[in-house]
Amino acid sequence: MDKSAPRMPHPAPSPLYPPLDPFDQRMLEVPGGHTIYVEQCGNPEGIPVVVLHGGPGGGCSPAMRRYFDPAVWRVILFDQRGCGRSRPTASVENNTTWDLVSDMEAIREVLGIEAWVLFGGSWGATLALIYAEEHPARTRAMALRGTFLMTAAELDWFYRGGAGQFWPELWDKFIGHLPEEERADPIAAYHRRLFSGDLAEETRFARAWAGWENALASIDNDGATGDGASPTARAFARLENHYFSNGGFLAEGQGILDRLDRIRDIPGVIVQGRFDMICPPSGAWKLSQGLPKVRLQMIPRAGHALSEPGITAALVQAMQEMAETLPR
Repeated sequence: MDKSAPRMPHPAPSPLYPPLDPFDQRMLEVPGGHTIYVEQCGNPEGIPVVVLHGGPGGGCSPAMRRYFDPAVWRVILFDQRGCGRSRPTASVENNTTWDLVSDMEAIREVLGIEAWVLFGGSWGATLALIYAEEHPARTRAMALRGTFLMTAAELDWFYRGGAGQFWPELWDKFIGHLPEEERADPIAAYHRRLFSGDLAEETRFARAWAGWENALASIDNDGATGDGASPTARAFARLENHYFSNGGFLAEGQGILDRLDRIRDIPGVIVQGRFDMICPPSGAWKLSQGLPKVRLQMIPRAGHALSEPGITAALVQAMQEMAETLPR
């Protein structure tokens, strides 16, 4: 070795637990013509925690198993309707927030779990909060990341030019796929293309939709569109657009902030990136003000992604602390 050559710095050790395989995998038939993928890993006798992926339409990944001490936690992951290994892929038929809440209850009952911890980020945090408000007795605690409250203001921020003020070149590319007369409402304009029935058109607009979100997910991402060209982009974009076009299927009075009184006694933590361009910190702040037993941890130099180093470390630490305080 050339002793004069500069030494490369060693990467910081990952706070994640080592990769592990599921001890149980199954396909669960649920009402409405869907079959959802469910897996369990960790300790079969451990504290149950259900992992809720983002999107809607993101699907779960093996990395999501690694936020939990496998000796302590019984980790349940599932792909929500229409995405991941669930079938039919990209289907929006019988696919609403309330269907997903019902699916969670079906999983809990099939697995014989009395109550569990909810772990979710972005849309996963939305679903966690809505589930908890419907089933507070089944919710032991919550660990939320990059909270999204499914409000019109949040959708306006991301799809009507708010975030575009920070990323004007990417915003111009995103709306540039649309005729000028349709650019005032990109959600509706993309909806027409994502559900046109023309697979090539749906795929092209799905990649543009996913690319816009991927480009803004991480504070260290300098505008790369990432998985916008992924074969899963169509399911991701169709499901997100479907849910956003319908306001998350929340009727008047069903908004998350409207029903916080139902979950005021549930403990938990919110991990929020200070520079989250997809779900701005104001939502996490408002949520924390109505939940006295939930701690807000703002990560100084972080964006939205689960993989951000500061967010990853904070979530692993939060789950370690939660394991120490929750009764077995």
